[in-house]
Amino acid sequence: MHRRRRSALLLTAAIATAAPLLTACGNDAHPGAAAVVGDQRITVSQLENRVDEVREAQRAAVPDDGQYQQVVARSGALTRDTLHGMVLDRVLHSAAAEAHVSVSRKEVQAMRGDLEDQAGGAEQLETVWLQQYGVAPGRLDDNLRVQLEAQKLAESLDTDTSRPEFWQALSKASDKLDIDLNPRYGAWDVQKAGRVDSETPWVREVAEAEPSQQTA
Repeated sequence: MHRRRRSALLLTAAIATAAPLLTACGNDAHPGAAAVVGDQRITVSQLENRVDEVREAQRAAVPDDGQYQQVVARSGALTRDTLHGMVLDRVLHSAAAEAHVSVSRKEVQAMRGDLEDQAGGAEQLETVWLQQYGVAPGRLDDNLRVQLEAQKLAESLDTDTSRPEFWQALSKASDKLDIDLNPRYGAWDVQKAGRVDSETPWVREVAEAEPSQQTA
């Protein structure tokens, strides 16, 4: 179980990247899209809804205005990190399918039960995942499925999620999917299988939080 938990934390932590806030024009090639992954679009609306889910859960957990603003400030990169996670989920699923790896609902529930035992209950586990990884309670099972899929993919490659072989598989899947991010959120680095900052000259850094984060 400890190995499972380390794998889960490793992959979840990999989603978070420290980066300056960005603002830019929309992606003219894919209007309304935050990202295009293969033949699937992640719309700006879908991304904003995911971010709103987290903000609403954070607000419910921290009713005090001052404390809530501190929570928002600590998770200022939430929009970009959320998009990173949404894209990485699809990359991982593609790599897992290529390796004939799948995860059952029973496996997800077993993992959740183990983690709830460690955390001290279902509510405590949801709080940990919300506070540490920006996962809304309603998305917890989906996130655990991703963790299990990553673990099983790594095992099929005779490695683990911290090893280069695992990330090479994600890099290969990224390349096949031809991922295109809206420049306002950065770009997708195929070799790293992760989001990076855009270097286009018309993208500028800003000191304040993104509008969707301020009003969430």
